[in-house]
Amino acid sequence: MTTKILPPRLGSYNVAEEWMEGETFNWERVHPVFTWYESGKVNMSYECVDRHVDEGKGDKIALHYFSENEEETYTYEELQREVNRWSNVLKDHGVTKGDFVFVFLPKHPHCHIAMLAAIKIGAVVGPLFEAFMEEAVKDRINDCEGEFLITNSKFLDRVNRPEIPSLKTVFTTDLEASGSDISITKEAKEADDQAETVWVDLDDGLNIHYTSGSTGKPKGIIHAHRNMIQQYQTGRWVLDLKEDDVYWCTAHPGWVTGTVYGVFAPLLNGVTTVIHGSRFSADSWYQVLEQAQVSVWYSAPTAFRMLMANGDKTLEKYDLSSLRHVLSVGEPLNPEVIYWGEKALDLRIHDTWWMTETGAQLVANLPTRTIKPGSMGRPIPGIEVTVLDEEGDELPAGETGHLAIKSSWPSLMKEVWKNEEKFKSYFPYGEKWYIAGDLAYLDEEGYVFFQGRSDDMINSSGERIGPFEVESKLIEHEAVKEVGVIGKPDPVRGEIVKAFIALNEGYEESAELLEEIRLFVRSGLAAHAAPKEIEVVDELPKTQISGKVLRRELKKRDKAG
Repeated sequence: MTTKILPPRLGSYNVAEEWMEGETFNWERVHPVFTWYESGKVNMSYECVDRHVDEGKGDKIALHYFSENEEETYTYEELQREVNRWSNVLKDHGVTKGDFVFVFLPKHPHCHIAMLAAIKIGAVVGPLFEAFMEEAVKDRINDCEGEFLITNSKFLDRVNRPEIPSLKTVFTTDLEASGSDISITKEAKEADDQAETVWVDLDDGLNIHYTSGSTGKPKGIIHAHRNMIQQYQTGRWVLDLKEDDVYWCTAHPGWVTGTVYGVFAPLLNGVTTVIHGSRFSADSWYQVLEQAQVSVWYSAPTAFRMLMANGDKTLEKYDLSSLRHVLSVGEPLNPEVIYWGEKALDLRIHDTWWMTETGAQLVANLPTRTIKPGSMGRPIPGIEVTVLDEEGDELPAGETGHLAIKSSWPSLMKEVWKNEEKFKSYFPYGEKWYIAGDLAYLDEEGYVFFQGRSDDMINSSGERIGPFEVESKLIEHEAVKEVGVIGKPDPVRGEIVKAFIALNEGYEESAELLEEIRLFVRSGLAAHAAPKEIEVVDELPKTQISGKVLRRELKKRDKAG
């Protein structure tokens, strides 16, 4: 497939209204949006909910929830009352400023309410992904000696209390609680719907998310209330949120995207947020888009690929005319998916790049800019990006090296919990540059092209090969459903390219098919990029949260085989 650039669609965008190319942007320009600019009183929960009620927008729908058998809405005023009630219950049971409150709930308004209630009284919230099992829950709560957990009866069997000695209070969203547990929903019904906000400083702790590395247990990334500055503004610029938008981020709040762009950014911008509580299926997702009249949709390449593989017949049953802006996050966006969006949705899909540690989007395909499929886009206003070599020197356009972001920006992590050494490791060349751990190159226009994680790059006969580029080409082949590419040690070449693929329905493994796929890459990219080995698997190992293919697991599998 020939790569083609996609020009901006005509229209009015927030980024065009507020910032012009070539203009130097200062984050302090955003401060007057918030009440603390004049009052000096800071709290993320207040800015997400109470501010809108105070401004006369209490009747507007804040949350619109869908599941298989249920539909529910909360206006901003109703959400404010619930958050107040829950915060009063938490406060009555000993939660105070700075305490860690973990939230282990499914995608449901209760999850949003719990998080906002904890933040309202100055606690640090720790959202846990709904598919976490016992070990993951235990490790995260133990790491910061969390004392409080909000969950429900369906998840309680994954909370091994004897092995979490710090956990002293468990709140359940069930109307009846067992033992010493507390039904927060039952007590909230009797609680006062007025509550005091605990005011904090911009640099006080807001939330903690755990991120895995190549070694050791997950590390706790602490973010601060100052994140709201960049989360609000990227909601305007990158998500292009306007007051009348209906917005759906498909991520669970246990993943940082679900917290930042599923809870905070849309509420800071005062829009209607859609929550979908059912399992994925093409029909259920398209139905939500149609029924809720979603206008802005933020999802992941894995989900888009699944919808693409489902075909157009399902899509044709639904009216998605309300949809005007689509975005992607979590892993690089294959050009094939972007072209599918143009054809099937008549919309560009805008890739975005950021990390748990960065707290908000840094690089994106803004709606006002040309899209170059295969690129993550360009730095947003206020962000400076470069590529460094092993010595920390800047590389010219076209050369692959370590992606680096000039610090600091408002949403940069506050700390790595109890691990200053880990925090410093993100700044190996001094405080000026944050090193993301991604390999990339910039083109002459400043577009960023991801080439893999720093430990994923393949060096074959002196040629540096980015696995993502090979994966993007492989997935264009009609037989390939999913793919993961690794470098396999080779005594002659140093490494060879090996691909693990899952086949689409209707295709069976054969030597002829595998050779056809190999030649497809060879002719589309280069001879050195074509896989020397292709292994067909039923399913590729992925992260529970974002669906990223785990190349390290593929390397282990290859070594064991």
